Amino acid sequence: MTQRRLVTRWLGALGVTLSLVGLISQNAASAQTLAETQQRANQGDARAQTTLGFIYQSGDGVPEDSMQAVVWYRIAAGQGYAPAQANLGVMYSNGTGVPQDFPQAAAWLLKSADQGYAPAQANLGVMYATGQGVPQDDVEAHKWLSLAASGLTGDAQKGYAEYRNVTARKMTPAQIGEAQQRAAEWQAAFERRQAK
Repeated sequence: MTQRRLVTRWLGALGVTLSLVGLISQNAASAQTLAETQQRANQGDARAQTTLGFIYQSGDGVPEDSMQAVVWYRIAAGQGYAPAQANLGVMYSNGTGVPQDFPQAAAWLLKSADQGYAPAQANLGVMYATGQGVPQDDVEAHKWLSLAASGLTGDAQKGYAEYRNVTARKMTPAQIGEAQQRAAEWQAAFERRQAK
């Protein structure tokens, strides 16, 4: 079985896929909430813009409109808001509201992952493991999945740690050591940036 097929089968079995990161609970888009979110989004609030994108993506209280979701994600992502960047990356990865473009997906996920956003780190790790949008690289996959697992909790943490471990099974001890070193160096650099 090829590595890509194994990865796809493994992710499907766990229900782990590149997934949209939502910022609102189901049925939260009452008319009043939607109007308030729209107002804050129009005033430049990146979180509200991302929430509005999710509302349009899911069709929660509005007609589903993936293209409108992309518009709002792109506005918030342009402000550097990590969840919006991750969502935009997922939209490109899935070809939802935009033509499917794995390199563009990887670029947006990297912007988000570099801010320490664990869901983007996990998705980027999957892209490196499968070679979608980036060169296939188990060391980078292991690095990003390790960082994601350390930034998540519960089932998500367990799932990505296990996927990292699946990736590690085909790596040499030297490659695993390199991945761990890259992750530690990334984490130290990230903490220095956060301290400024």
